[in-house]
Amino acid sequence: MSEKVTEGIGFNRRDFLRGGSVAALMTMLGGVELIAETADSGASDIKFTGVPVKTAIIGLGGWGRELLTGLLTIPEAEVAALCENYPAFLKRAGNLAPKAKQVTDYNAVLSDPEIKAVFIATATHQHKDLAIAALKAGKHVYCEAPLANTIEDARAIALAAKSAKAQVFQSGLQLRCEPHRHFLLPFLRAGATGSPVMVRAQWHKKLSWRASSPNAEREKALNWRLDKSLSTGLAGEIGLHHFDQAGWFLNAMPTAVTGFGAIRFWNQDGREVPDTIQAMFEFPGDVAFHFDATLGSSFDASYELFHGSDSTVMIRDNRAWMFQEVDARLQGWEVYASKEKFYKSTGIVLMAGASKSVKTAAVVEEDPENSTLKSALTTFMKNTYDLEFKVKEAKDAFGDDADAIAEQAAAVKHRPAPGFLDGYRATVLGILANEAVMGRKRIDFKPQMFELA
Repeated sequence: MSEKVTEGIGFNRRDFLRGGSVAALMTMLGGVELIAETADSGASDIKFTGVPVKTAIIGLGGWGRELLTGLLTIPEAEVAALCENYPAFLKRAGNLAPKAKQVTDYNAVLSDPEIKAVFIATATHQHKDLAIAALKAGKHVYCEAPLANTIEDARAIALAAKSAKAQVFQSGLQLRCEPHRHFLLPFLRAGATGSPVMVRAQWHKKLSWRASSPNAEREKALNWRLDKSLSTGLAGEIGLHHFDQAGWFLNAMPTAVTGFGAIRFWNQDGREVPDTIQAMFEFPGDVAFHFDATLGSSFDASYELFHGSDSTVMIRDNRAWMFQEVDARLQGWEVYASKEKFYKSTGIVLMAGASKSVKTAAVVEEDPENSTLKSALTTFMKNTYDLEFKVKEAKDAFGDDADAIAEQAAAVKHRPAPGFLDGYRATVLGILANEAVMGRKRIDFKPQMFELA
């Protein structure tokens, strides 16, 4: 008898990441030259030979299958193995990748010398043992964010990744890989919006976050997100992506967080984790960042607002607009820019090629396949491919000379990607914000909280 599992959890991150229009590259900074970065910008000139890197996915729930679907479209990746201990999930994933070996024990993946890279998409509290074991086995690792559900476990993963000199480690902070956000980064950091005033972000999605199964034990395991002893809540599972972006664009780490939360809608199913939260971060210079999220309402969806004294930048659905203050100094390029009406304001579309005063790369047409997740997976696989190529080249030339191999590996120029330190810091922010939400309290941060001992 087949076991039917109904997932109410698989749409969160997919909806959060949906969009990915590279045509909406964000630019225009007066006299500062900005060039839109592509996924390969700044990377090595190693060409794909047609022999992909064999990979495996550990954890084939809703999000694991999203990773699988994305990987199947990337030339540098060959999905060689699927690992999942829930038969129903393994069967669904097997239907997507019928040539991949199906296993229930991750040790079968880690002991296979042909598999060079693994994707960890299990429940957050299961990441530590898997990630550390994979790194010790010499695999390249893509570990979903948050890295873990405790700071101690996240630190252990990050330290293991730091020690793996000849391996690629990428954390699942997908927004860090979006080309248009790399394009927007110098725009905000250079102060084109004036002095930072405040930052706001939100994530609204009416969704239960609950999965059902006819097996009580399995249903409990599936709903780890609703168990306060295991879950980092909305702050850690969803908010950390926004927390990471705020710190990235402001080029600073926050100094404190105050949180509030309650079960406002899904209050009949015995859950222990709030379905509605607010978190207020304090950044240096008295800049506040306010984030709210709810599973009780979809109204107004998700967006980020970076308020400056001269203008405000809105990022929404992977597009961006700038709204100037009436007293803002004109920089000259605005007359060439496309404009769109929002309520009572007119927003200047921040798009590559929209201003004749700014040198830009060729505009990439909007492509549904060029999603946020696809950018992140492509970045990881290309970086992995380049490193594998160089290591093989070194082994062919120098045999087992570890120093020579390490030297070749260190010389590989990787594409920008969120590494172990980015993943660790974002995870710390998510965990501490969740702690503040659960306790309805303020938590002060110390700089050493974000460093790896």
